[in-house]
Amino acid sequence: MQILPFYMVCDESGSMSGPPIDAINAALPDLHQEISTNPTVADKTRFALIGFSDDATVLQSLVDLSELDSLPALAAGGVTSYGEAFRTLKKCVEADVADLKSQGHEVYRPVVFFLSDGVPTDGNWEQALQDLTSSRYAPKIIAFGIGAADTATISQVANFRAFMQQDSSVSPAAALREFAASLTRSIVRSASSMSADGSSGFSLAVDEQVTGFTTVALDKL
Repeated sequence: MQILPFYMVCDESGSMSGPPIDAINAALPDLHQEISTNPTVADKTRFALIGFSDDATVLQSLVDLSELDSLPALAAGGVTSYGEAFRTLKKCVEADVADLKSQGHEVYRPVVFFLSDGVPTDGNWEQALQDLTSSRYAPKIIAFGIGAADTATISQVANFRAFMQQDSSVSPAAALREFAASLTRSIVRSASSMSADGSSGFSLAVDEQVTGFTTVALDKL
Protein backbone atom coordinates (compact mmCIF):
# COMPACT_ATOMS: atom_id res chain seq x y z
CA MET A 1 0.00 0.00 0.00
CA GLN A 2 1.13 3.55 -0.70
CA ILE A 3 1.67 5.64 2.44
CA LEU A 4 2.29 9.39 2.70
CA PRO A 5 3.46 10.41 6.21
CA PHE A 6 2.56 13.87 7.55
CA TYR A 7 4.14 15.48 10.61
CA MET A 8 2.79 18.54 12.40
CA VAL A 9 5.62 20.18 14.35
CA CYS A 10 4.23 22.92 16.57
CA ASP A 11 5.83 25.56 18.78
CA GLU A 12 4.71 25.13 22.40
CA SER A 13 6.82 27.93 23.89
CA GLY A 14 5.40 30.29 26.49
CA SER A 15 4.50 32.94 23.92
CA MET A 16 1.98 30.52 22.40
CA SER A 17 -0.07 30.46 25.62
CA GLY A 18 -3.65 31.68 25.59
CA PRO A 19 -5.53 32.19 22.30
CA PRO A 20 -2.79 30.78 19.99
CA ILE A 21 -2.46 27.37 21.66
CA ASP A 22 -6.21 27.30 22.28
CA ALA A 23 -6.82 27.85 18.55
CA ILE A 24 -4.58 24.95 17.60
CA ASN A 25 -6.18 22.64 20.15
CA ALA A 26 -9.66 23.65 18.97
CA ALA A 27 -8.70 22.86 15.36
CA LEU A 28 -7.21 19.41 16.00
CA PRO A 29 -10.58 17.64 16.40
CA ASP A 30 -11.68 19.01 13.02
CA LEU A 31 -8.48 17.74 11.40
CA HIS A 32 -8.98 14.34 13.01
CA GLN A 33 -12.62 14.17 11.93
CA GLU A 34 -11.90 15.17 8.35
CA ILE A 35 -9.16 12.58 7.87
CA SER A 36 -10.39 9.69 9.99
CA THR A 37 -13.85 9.56 8.43
CA ASN A 38 -12.52 9.50 4.86
CA PRO A 39 -11.38 5.89 4.28
CA THR A 40 -9.46 6.72 1.09
CA VAL A 41 -7.45 9.42 2.84
CA ALA A 42 -6.97 7.57 6.13
CA ASP A 43 -5.69 4.44 4.38
CA LYS A 44 -3.04 6.31 2.39
CA THR A 45 -1.77 8.77 4.99
CA ARG A 46 -0.26 8.66 8.45
CA PHE A 47 -0.12 11.58 10.89
CA ALA A 48 2.16 12.51 13.79
CA LEU A 49 2.19 15.47 16.17
CA ILE A 50 5.37 16.88 17.74
CA GLY A 51 5.43 19.81 20.16
CA PHE A 52 8.59 21.74 21.03
CA SER A 53 9.73 24.33 23.55
CA ASP A 54 12.73 23.66 25.88
CA ASP A 55 12.75 20.18 24.35
CA ALA A 56 10.62 18.33 21.83
CA THR A 57 7.96 15.74 22.61
CA VAL A 58 6.23 13.27 20.31
CA LEU A 59 2.65 13.93 21.41
CA GLN A 60 1.25 11.49 18.86
CA SER A 61 3.42 8.96 17.08
CA LEU A 62 2.77 8.30 13.41
CA VAL A 63 -0.64 6.68 13.09
CA ASP A 64 -3.62 5.98 10.86
CA LEU A 65 -6.03 8.60 12.21
CA SER A 66 -8.99 6.27 11.76
CA GLU A 67 -7.52 4.19 14.58
CA LEU A 68 -7.67 7.09 17.08
CA ASP A 69 -10.61 8.49 18.99
CA SER A 70 -8.91 11.89 19.37
CA LEU A 71 -5.60 13.73 19.14
CA PRO A 72 -3.70 14.93 22.22
CA ALA A 73 -3.66 18.63 23.09
CA LEU A 74 -0.67 20.97 23.09
CA ALA A 75 0.42 22.94 26.17
CA ALA A 76 2.48 26.15 26.14
CA GLY A 77 5.53 26.92 28.30
CA GLY A 78 9.27 27.38 27.99
CA VAL A 79 11.54 28.68 25.25
CA THR A 80 11.83 27.93 21.53
CA SER A 81 14.39 25.22 20.75
CA TYR A 82 14.29 24.65 17.00
CA GLY A 83 17.23 22.26 17.27
CA GLU A 84 15.34 19.92 19.58
CA ALA A 85 12.42 19.94 17.15
CA PHE A 86 14.59 19.00 14.17
CA ARG A 87 16.58 16.33 16.01
CA THR A 88 13.41 14.69 17.31
CA LEU A 89 11.79 14.90 13.89
CA LYS A 90 14.80 13.27 12.22
CA LYS A 91 14.70 10.33 14.63
CA CYS A 92 10.97 9.89 14.12
CA VAL A 93 11.12 10.05 10.33
CA GLU A 94 13.94 7.53 10.10
CA ALA A 95 12.25 5.06 12.45
CA ASP A 96 8.78 5.54 10.95
CA VAL A 97 9.83 5.10 7.32
CA ALA A 98 11.87 2.03 8.17
CA ASP A 99 8.91 0.57 10.04
CA LEU A 100 6.45 1.24 7.21
CA LYS A 101 8.85 -0.27 4.68
CA SER A 102 9.29 -3.37 6.84
CA GLN A 103 5.51 -3.82 6.66
CA GLY A 104 5.73 -3.86 2.87
CA HIS A 105 4.37 -0.37 2.23
CA GLU A 106 5.51 1.93 -0.56
CA VAL A 107 6.43 5.09 1.36
CA TYR A 108 6.48 8.56 -0.17
CA ARG A 109 8.77 11.30 1.11
CA PRO A 110 7.38 12.61 4.42
CA VAL A 111 5.75 16.04 4.60
CA VAL A 112 6.26 18.37 7.57
CA PHE A 113 4.06 21.30 8.56
CA PHE A 114 6.23 23.40 10.90
CA LEU A 115 4.76 26.24 12.96
CA SER A 116 6.47 28.81 15.18
CA ASP A 117 5.57 32.18 16.68
CA GLY A 118 9.12 33.22 17.60
CA VAL A 119 12.82 33.05 16.85
CA PRO A 120 14.94 30.05 17.89
CA THR A 121 16.54 30.39 21.33
CA ASP A 122 19.23 27.75 20.72
CA GLY A 123 22.42 28.46 18.82
CA ASN A 124 22.95 25.12 17.07
CA TRP A 125 19.55 24.72 15.41
CA GLU A 126 20.89 25.30 11.89
CA GLN A 127 23.11 22.21 12.09
CA ALA A 128 20.16 20.16 13.33
CA LEU A 129 18.12 21.40 10.36
CA GLN A 130 20.97 20.57 7.97
CA ASP A 131 21.23 17.06 9.43
CA LEU A 132 17.49 16.60 8.88
CA THR A 133 17.33 17.93 5.33
CA SER A 134 20.41 16.02 4.19
CA SER A 135 19.30 12.72 5.67
CA ARG A 136 18.19 9.70 3.64
CA TYR A 137 14.49 10.33 4.22
CA ALA A 138 14.68 14.14 4.22
CA PRO A 139 11.13 15.50 4.43
CA LYS A 140 9.48 18.24 2.47
CA ILE A 141 8.98 21.12 4.91
CA ILE A 142 6.21 23.71 4.76
CA ALA A 143 6.92 26.36 7.40
CA PHE A 144 4.47 28.85 8.91
CA GLY A 145 5.47 31.85 11.00
CA ILE A 146 3.12 33.87 13.20
CA GLY A 147 3.56 36.59 15.83
CA ALA A 148 7.22 37.44 16.39
CA ALA A 149 8.59 34.78 14.03
CA ASP A 150 11.33 36.00 11.68
CA THR A 151 10.64 35.83 7.95
CA ALA A 152 14.22 34.93 7.02
CA THR A 153 14.31 32.14 9.61
CA ILE A 154 10.98 30.66 8.53
CA SER A 155 12.10 30.69 4.89
CA GLN A 156 15.35 28.98 5.94
CA VAL A 157 13.44 26.21 7.70
CA ALA A 158 11.20 25.58 4.69
CA ASN A 159 12.40 23.66 1.67
CA PHE A 160 9.04 23.44 -0.10
CA ARG A 161 6.86 26.41 0.86
CA ALA A 162 6.82 29.15 3.51
CA PHE A 163 4.12 31.43 4.88
CA MET A 164 4.20 34.40 7.27
CA GLN A 165 1.24 35.80 9.16
CA GLN A 166 0.02 39.04 7.66
CA ASP A 167 -0.08 42.30 9.63
CA SER A 168 -1.65 42.68 13.04
CA SER A 169 -5.13 42.96 11.52
CA VAL A 170 -5.06 39.15 11.47
CA SER A 171 -4.95 37.64 14.96
CA PRO A 172 -2.61 34.75 15.71
CA ALA A 173 -5.63 32.61 16.65
CA ALA A 174 -7.32 33.27 13.30
CA ALA A 175 -4.07 32.57 11.45
CA LEU A 176 -3.62 29.31 13.33
CA ARG A 177 -7.09 28.13 12.41
CA GLU A 178 -6.15 28.70 8.76
CA PHE A 179 -2.86 26.86 9.28
CA ALA A 180 -4.73 23.79 10.56
CA ALA A 181 -7.24 24.01 7.73
CA SER A 182 -4.44 24.22 5.16
CA LEU A 183 -2.77 21.14 6.65
CA THR A 184 -6.05 19.24 6.49
CA ARG A 185 -6.65 20.25 2.87
CA SER A 186 -3.13 19.18 1.94
CA ILE A 187 -3.58 15.74 3.44
CA VAL A 188 -6.95 15.19 1.75
CA ARG A 189 -5.93 16.50 -1.68
CA SER A 190 -2.58 14.72 -1.72
CA ALA A 191 -4.09 11.39 -0.72
CA SER A 192 -6.91 11.80 -3.24
CA SER A 193 -4.36 12.29 -6.03
CA MET A 194 -2.83 8.85 -5.45
CA SER A 195 -3.80 6.29 -8.04
CA ALA A 196 -5.47 3.13 -6.81
CA ASP A 197 -2.70 0.89 -8.11
CA GLY A 198 0.22 3.22 -7.38
CA SER A 199 1.19 3.40 -11.04
CA SER A 200 1.24 7.18 -11.37
CA GLY A 201 2.49 8.32 -7.96
CA PHE A 202 0.85 11.39 -6.49
CA SER A 203 0.96 15.18 -6.39
CA LEU A 204 1.73 16.95 -3.12
CA ALA A 205 -1.19 19.37 -3.02
CA VAL A 206 -0.13 22.18 -0.67
CA ASP A 207 -1.90 25.54 -0.78
CA GLU A 208 -0.04 28.22 -2.70
CA GLN A 209 -1.89 30.87 -0.70
CA VAL A 210 -3.36 30.66 2.82
CA THR A 211 -5.85 33.18 4.20
CA GLY A 212 -4.17 35.43 6.77
CA PHE A 213 -0.65 34.62 5.52
CA THR A 214 1.76 36.00 2.98
CA THR A 215 3.61 33.47 0.83
CA VAL A 216 7.38 33.81 1.23
CA ALA A 217 9.64 33.31 -1.77
CA LEU A 218 12.24 30.73 -0.78
CA ASP A 219 14.84 31.87 -3.31
CA LYS A 220 15.24 35.31 -1.74
CA LEU A 221 18.41 35.75 0.34
